[in-house]
Amino acid sequence: MSSVLSLVRPDLRDFAGYKSARSEALRGDVWLNANESAWANPADGEGRSRRYPDPQPPALRARLAQLYGVASEHLLVGRGSDEAIDLLVRALCVPGQDAIVITPPVFGMYAVCARLQGARIVEVPLVDGEAGFIADLDAIREAVLGQGAKIVFLCSPSNPAGSAIPLDGISALARALDGKALVVVDEAYGEFADGPSATTLLDTQANVVVLRTLSKAHALAAARIGVVIGDADLIAVLQRCQAPYPVPTPCADVALEGLSDAALTQTRERVALVRSERARLHAALERTAVVRRVYASQGNYLLARFDDAESVFRALLAAGVVVRDQRAAPQLGDALRITVGSPVQNDRVLSALGEDAAGGASAPTGLVVVVGAEAPPTETMS
Repeated sequence: MSSVLSLVRPDLRDFAGYKSARSEALRGDVWLNANESAWANPADGEGRSRRYPDPQPPALRARLAQLYGVASEHLLVGRGSDEAIDLLVRALCVPGQDAIVITPPVFGMYAVCARLQGARIVEVPLVDGEAGFIADLDAIREAVLGQGAKIVFLCSPSNPAGSAIPLDGISALARALDGKALVVVDEAYGEFADGPSATTLLDTQANVVVLRTLSKAHALAAARIGVVIGDADLIAVLQRCQAPYPVPTPCADVALEGLSDAALTQTRERVALVRSERARLHAALERTAVVRRVYASQGNYLLARFDDAESVFRALLAAGVVVRDQRAAPQLGDALRITVGSPVQNDRVLSALGEDAAGGASAPTGLVVVVGAEAPPTETMS
C-alpha cells in the first residue's frame, strides 16, 4: 500500500462507491438504462440537459489537466474547490478520532467540513509581523506530529491575508510529514501570485495535494468548477466517494468554452490588470487617513486595518460599495477585505474613503462614526 493510501480511512480504501448509469462503458443508440425522459424539456432546445452528465466530462477533464500541467488521472473535477475540501476530510478523517490543521485567519470551509465530519480542528495561527501574516511551518509540523492530524490545509495565497507560502517551505513540510499527513495547498488565487504552483512538487511528494478553481481568475464562480490534483490512487478514492453526477452539463459546457485559447488570452490580460490595480489600490489606501495598515497581497484582494472599521464599512455601503467584513475573524478585529475590482470600481472605493484616485489625499468627509454599533456576526470567509 502506498504511503498516501495508508492515510485514507481503512473502511474506504476498498469502497466501491455508487455505480451510476454513466459510469459503465456501454454503447448504444437507444438509451433506456437511467430512467431519463425520452423528450427534451421545452426550455432545453438542444436537449443537452435531458440525460445525466458524464461523472468526469472527458473533454473538460483533459483541458483542465492541460491547464494545470498534470496528467488527467491526477485530477478530479468537482463542484468548486469546496467539494474537494469536503471529499478530502471525509475520505481521510475518522469521525471522533482524526484531526486537521488550519492556519487562522483563513478560509472558513476547512473548519466547516471538519466539524461536519466530526474531525478535530487544530489551529496554528498565522504570525502577524512586518512581512505580513506568515505561516509558521515549524509549528505546523509539530502540531501535526503531536496531534496526529491527517490533513494540513495551507491556503496560498492566503485568504484573507494575501500572503503566499514559499514552495521550498511546503516541500520541506511535506517531506517531514510523508506517510503521516496530506499537505493540501489551496491555490484558489494562484493565478494572481508570483511564484510557481505546488503542482510542481507532485512528482517528488506524493502527499502533496493542490486545489484549483475556475471561480476567481477565470470568472466562472456560478459554474462551480474546481479541481483537486494529487496522487492518482488518492484521486481514484476521492472519485468513488464523490456524488454520482458532480458536474452538470451546462456548467461543463461553459467551463470548456471559458478555457478556449481565446478565453485564456483574455483571462491572462485581466489577471495582469488586476495585479496592476492591486498595486495602485494598495498605494492609495496607504495614503488614506483612516487606514492603519494595508497588507501586501498575492491574491486579487487587499486586507486592510482601519482606525474605525465600522464607520468605514458603513461609509462604503452608503457609497454602494460592498466589501468583506473580517472583524469576526481571529486577529482581525479592525480589518476589512477589499476585492480588487475594475479601475472604475477601485476609484469608487477610494472616493468613498476620501482619497483622490489621481493620487492626492483629501479629508475623509464621507465617513460617519456609528456609535453603539453591534459587533459583526460570525461568518464563513470566502
